[in-house]
Amino acid sequence: MKLVLMKLTFVFLLFVVNLGAQPFTSEEITRWKKQSGQVTIIRDTWGIPHVYGKTDADAVFGFLYAQCEDDFDRVEMNYITATGRVAEVEGESKLYHDLRTRLFYDTLMAEQIYRESPAWLKRLCNAFADGVNYYLYTHPEVKPKLLFRFQPWMPFLFSEGSIGGDIESISVNRLMEFYGTGTSTTEEVDHNTPEPEPRGSNGFAIAPAKSASGNALLLINPHTSFYFRPEVHVTSEEGLGAYGAVTWGQFFVYQGFNQHCGWMHTSSQADVMDEFMETIITQNDLLFYRHGSSLKPVVNKKITLAYKEGGKKSYRDFTARYTHHGPVIAQQGEQWISIALMVEPLKALTQSYQRTKSRGYDDYRKTMELKANSSNNTVFADSKGTIAYWHGNFIPKRAPGYDWSKPVDGSDPKTDWQGLHEVSEIVQSRNPASGWIQNCNSTPFTLAGEHSPDKSNYPTYMAPDAQNARGINAERVLKSEDSYTLDKLIAAANDPYLAGFEELIPALIKAYNSLPESKLKLKEPMELLQSWDLNYGIHSTESTLAMYWGMELRQQLSSQIKPGSSQLEIIYLMRDASDVDKLKALETVVTELERDFGTWKIPWGEVNRFQRLTGKINETYDDVKPSLPVASASSFWGSLAAFGSRKYPGTKKMYGYVGNSFVAVVEFGKQIKAKSVLAGGNSNNPGSRHFTDQAPLYSQGKFKDVWFYKKDVVAHAEKTYHPGEK
Repeated sequence: MKLVLMKLTFVFLLFVVNLGAQPFTSEEITRWKKQSGQVTIIRDTWGIPHVYGKTDADAVFGFLYAQCEDDFDRVEMNYITATGRVAEVEGESKLYHDLRTRLFYDTLMAEQIYRESPAWLKRLCNAFADGVNYYLYTHPEVKPKLLFRFQPWMPFLFSEGSIGGDIESISVNRLMEFYGTGTSTTEEVDHNTPEPEPRGSNGFAIAPAKSASGNALLLINPHTSFYFRPEVHVTSEEGLGAYGAVTWGQFFVYQGFNQHCGWMHTSSQADVMDEFMETIITQNDLLFYRHGSSLKPVVNKKITLAYKEGGKKSYRDFTARYTHHGPVIAQQGEQWISIALMVEPLKALTQSYQRTKSRGYDDYRKTMELKANSSNNTVFADSKGTIAYWHGNFIPKRAPGYDWSKPVDGSDPKTDWQGLHEVSEIVQSRNPASGWIQNCNSTPFTLAGEHSPDKSNYPTYMAPDAQNARGINAERVLKSEDSYTLDKLIAAANDPYLAGFEELIPALIKAYNSLPESKLKLKEPMELLQSWDLNYGIHSTESTLAMYWGMELRQQLSSQIKPGSSQLEIIYLMRDASDVDKLKALETVVTELERDFGTWKIPWGEVNRFQRLTGKINETYDDVKPSLPVASASSFWGSLAAFGSRKYPGTKKMYGYVGNSFVAVVEFGKQIKAKSVLAGGNSNNPGSRHFTDQAPLYSQGKFKDVWFYKKDVVAHAEKTYHPGEK
């Protein structure tokens, strides 16, 4: 009997161990295998996944499976971030990043939204989770950092595809000072550099009147961290047929096109959030805040966060504070600062997906009525020849007479938001007489030259965006052509002129002429810069001198740059710097180049490089290993084809990390014609030929043909399979 019990105990323990190692049920696996049969993935000769499903849900299932094949690490990390669990992977230093997320979103909220979602959206969310989980089931060698099972409610925590949503504008330091020890730490920056590359994107739309074919054209040109989005094509028999860039782990094409229209999102400065100064009153050990003539109770919410500490998991409790405006994020003097911003996961996810099935302008505009896109402008074109622009989408109504760029008095009821502006009220343009539209994260009041919207017709908070060098350059370029083709649009997107140096180089020349003692050492460099046409190029020594000088001068003046300064304001500060400072910066650069390369006469392409070595989220760089020259430059100087590069530990050359990532040009006729290029390649696996197969095109500003129609995809197929097949 004792032996029997021991055997039974062993069998039970073995069952428990196996159950722990296998989180998926036989019923789930059977269902996934059946759904896989309804999905076909065709990888073209560039490794781009073209996913075909019978239903939208089938397509989403295959869509997520294919994304996981290409880069599961980034899919998982995006959801670790979205669920506020980064500290469980990276340690205590990320606690306040997680707290920032959890002040607005949590799993209970997401689960509730999922339960209340319409049936069609639930099916997509189920397919999302099933696609990732089937990938994990069929790839047991893949070891997640944290998320061993994906849930269908997760997309409601990650419903908008921007690189850094509204929440990330909230200072981690301020949160730490309020909720933590009262001490601050180094503020998180994606790339630790004294001169961070401006984030954003370019969008151009060309009307039929300015097109050689008589069809509308669209430039899709996001500027993101490299490898932040792959290139995809997802199609169903229910009308889905979108091609473009997807943010890892999401089930909608974020910037792209279908048979009928295309959409390009650029980062917006439209004011979509406000800070409120709350007057706090304590009564009987309870906290209240003043609102008009009444006192309202401060709402408390316990948030428990886990974090990795050595080899174990530890926990920390926070008591989050809320007013009706939103969570408290800081303290200023005796007042607390609360913040209001968009938290509309259901609407945001609905809008993000439904716009990919739009059949033209009217359809697309209808999706915008959800008013749940808070961080983007939209440049649009369709097959009927319409081009359009909207500056933002979610824009709260505010009372006049307040400075909404600063915290307002939360005790004044008139500062409460008064609903949202209708789409018809926001800054926009449709078919302007210019025949073109551009936005480069710049003011919308120059989007179509002299035919742009009138700034006086809108409240300031709708479009506080400043002009920048890219916007100046884009307007100059688009005015110069009356018969655009895809190739001419590519040339416009790669125009080498650097408008940011228009005033800087003359100011440097003036400084040089005013100080005779500088002429000997700087004679040759200045002769080159005096004759420079302000165009970049891989063989241009002038580009190297100018870019290095600009970076050095900006760094020297960094203490004088006010927070929130626009790019042009910084350039004007550099222009107006003392003659001594300008020349000192150039002398420093000449010395640096001579030290690192033996001569200051270094072509731009020798120091400005593209390199991809490991596929890790935090890439490493090495001067000894192969890399490619790149002509384009930082968007700060007006480079439309943005390439933000910098030195890394142990390198003398600069390597790109941000800027042009996925770029496409599209013509909307009876048949879609499109070309595209992706930084590096679509696969995260260094062993795949698609890890860097697009890098030579990318480094030369060239594009490949897009295979949009199935007959073309099949003709250029490298591999055809169902999810789960090896």
